[in-house]
This record gives sequence, structure tokens and C-alpha cells, in this order.
Amino acid sequence: MTKPVKKKISGWGNYPVESCFVYRPENETDIHDIIEGTQDFSHIAYGLGRSYADTALNKDQGVIRLEQLNHFLHFDEDQRLLTCEAGVTLSDIIDVFLPRGYFLPVTPGTKLVTVGGAIANDVHGKNHHVDGCFSEFVTSFDLLTGSGEVMTCSREENSEVFWATVGGIGLTGIILRATISLIPVESAFINVTYEKAGHLDEAFDKFIENDQNYKYSVAWIDCLSSGSSLGRSVLMRGDHAKQSDLPMNVQDPYALPNKFPLKMPVHAPGMALNYWSISAFNQLYYSSFKDESKLEDLTSFFHPLDAIDDWNKLYGRNGFVQYQAVFPKDQQPKEGIRKLLERLSSDKRSSFLAVLKSSGQANHGMLSFPMEGYTLALDIPNKKGLFPFLKELDEIVLAHGGRVYLAKDASLDEETFKQMYPRWEEFLNVKQQVDPKGVFRSSMSRRLGLTD
Repeated sequence: MTKPVKKKISGWGNYPVESCFVYRPENETDIHDIIEGTQDFSHIAYGLGRSYADTALNKDQGVIRLEQLNHFLHFDEDQRLLTCEAGVTLSDIIDVFLPRGYFLPVTPGTKLVTVGGAIANDVHGKNHHVDGCFSEFVTSFDLLTGSGEVMTCSREENSEVFWATVGGIGLTGIILRATISLIPVESAFINVTYEKAGHLDEAFDKFIENDQNYKYSVAWIDCLSSGSSLGRSVLMRGDHAKQSDLPMNVQDPYALPNKFPLKMPVHAPGMALNYWSISAFNQLYYSSFKDESKLEDLTSFFHPLDAIDDWNKLYGRNGFVQYQAVFPKDQQPKEGIRKLLERLSSDKRSSFLAVLKSSGQANHGMLSFPMEGYTLALDIPNKKGLFPFLKELDEIVLAHGGRVYLAKDASLDEETFKQMYPRWEEFLNVKQQVDPKGVFRSSMSRRLGLTD
């Protein structure tokens, strides 16, 4: 059995930092050995660490890193079905399959995510209003349960376990491999339309008017603007470009531009990102756009922050949290988002990354996040008074029938979580069936009252 190393690790927000026993299995047999050889230990799977807080942490217990289970197993070109190990990254899939004319059906804001992590957090992207979550394109997966059984799960086979695992933050077991479908594309480019909105009402009007006309839709929002400019935004909507849309000088329609990533070598000083510096950045960023349409390469459109290695260090050694909430369409989502923005602006809580998106109907995932409405995501530095402030935001979200995304949450308490996710008991019933001894736990599961 591979031996663990006790070390301090964190999620992408660099908060919290916890000491865990970290295992690095090289294959599936190693994982079985870890589970069977540590019956007095609990474990949680860990991919590339892009969930933000304690989703994949397990204080003083086991963390099983899966980055070495990263092999492609089969591709059915007729059905566009890819079978791969859970440690394969979305970046790996793009690198191999984009030159062959295929792309991911759903991608979050980073391609540095494993397939297993994408399922366990049921990630979504700029096309949720049209295509739903990543799980919509998952045909099946093999799950290693707490009893050591490998269970094949799909909508037809072990369907309850399938929907408990989708968005189930790793608590039903370890996803070993999965079969997902890819989509055909004609190029590595997106036709993007940029449109500015001077305030929140205008941004919502533009979403409602035109979202159905685009496959991808998102808005950068200035979360520090106030008064008549509260919620001013830049909407970015697009569709995959056809080869006939490309300039004549493009020789390979599937070639992404060669870009050398920048690197954030050290943590920035804690004072670097503050209300004033981010206000200035937001003003400059908003002013840099005009209403226009142009071609963007896939990386620039979907994964712009991947161009900066370790960009999370911009927030300093204390780290940050990402707060993402969804407000249902039938409960005045604009007013809920307005209250969040007003609270953020009045408290001078800075966020240079704030994203507004529309979302489509909820799926059957018991702990899956999106529902039909609108989502707002905010990066907030970890500074004095943050967690009482986040509790205030939770109360606004609850009052409007919404919920917070578990993949990014750092602060929900048990009572609030159970109000936001009313299917938690159904989830626990399934978890008890596949993991009766409670092998799979995490710091988050204890915080939310899902395990002891």
C-alpha cells in the first residue's frame, strides 16, 4: 500500500489550510489497498485542488490524490463517447480532441479540473441556460464504494447512486473512470458579442432579451459600483465559429494561439488587492470594452485566468473565498442579486472577479447546485469580519429561495445548508447504502452535518 505523507494542503482559495494524510496512488489497485488497509481512517478524493475551500480536505484524515489515474481508455467516434480515468483533466481532453474536431460539452472557468472532480461537483459553464451541467453529458461512471465494491452507475443502472454522486462532493465514494460525450466543433474559435450595460436593470433586460439566441452567455459585473451604476456589466455571449467565419490567413482552424502563461511566483502583499485598487481596476476594465462582435479563441473565452499560473496568490497568504449563489427565477432574482451587490459595495468587500450568469432548469442531482434563474459568483479576500459578512449574504440568498455552490463554499453552517439543499436526507440515505461505515468524509461534510 502506498504510504501517506502528512502535509498542509488547501483548496484553490488557500483557505482553510489543513494538515491531512495525503496518498498518491498510481493505479486502481493502490486505491483498493488504501481503503482496505485503513479501516480506522476516513478518506476523500482530491483532483487538482480547484474546488475552493474544504470540499476536498479531510483534517487529520486521508486525502487520496488521483492525478496519476489520468489515462484515456476508449473513444467511440461514431457516438462521440470518451471513456477515461477520473484523473484525466479537461485540459487533457482539449489538447487531444480539439485537433480532431471535438470539444467539451460543458466547461467551467478553468480547464485545470479532473473529470472526477467535474462530476463530483457537477460543474456548469456559460451554457447552462441551454445545455445544463456537466452531468448531462456523463453516460456512466464506475464508483469505488466504502465496502470496496466497484459499482457502475448511470441513469438506468444504480440511478439513485448516480444522482447522489453527481454533485455529491465525493461522499459516496471514489469515481474511478467515466464515459462522457463530446461535441463536434468546426474551429477553435467563438463568435463573441460584447455588450455593455450601465446598471443591473439593463443587464437583466439584455439577458432576458437575447440569451435564447446564444449558446454561451456570461457577464462580468462591477460589484463595487453603486448608486445609479450599481451592477454595471459587460455581457459576453457567443457561439462556436464555423470555418467559414475564420479569416483567410487561418491555416489550421483547430490550432489555439501559442500563449506563454504568466506566473504569480509569490503571494501578493495583503494590501495589494483592496477596495481602492479593485475599484480602479473595475473602472479601467469596464471602460476598455465597447459594443462589438469579434472572434475569440476558446482559451480566451472560456479559461482566461488559466493564462496566469497560481493566480490565486494575488489574494495574499490569507487567501480568499469564492461565494457563488443562485437565485431562482420565480422569486425575484434581480432583487436578491441587487441586495448582495449593495451589501458588498457598502462593506467595501473587494472582488475583481465577479460573474453573472443565467441558469437553466435543475437536474436530478440531490446536491447539485444550479436551478433555473441567475447566479452570481464573487471572489472575496479573507479579511477581518469576513465570515459574519458571509452569513449576512447567506440570509439574503435564503430569503430569495436560493442556495450557495458547495464546490466554492467555505462558511455554510449545518442549518443553513439543510435549508438550501432540501434533499439532504435523501442523499444521506443513499450514502448510508453505499458507505455504511462512513469511509468517505471530509472537513466540509463534518461542517455541514453530513458526517460526524
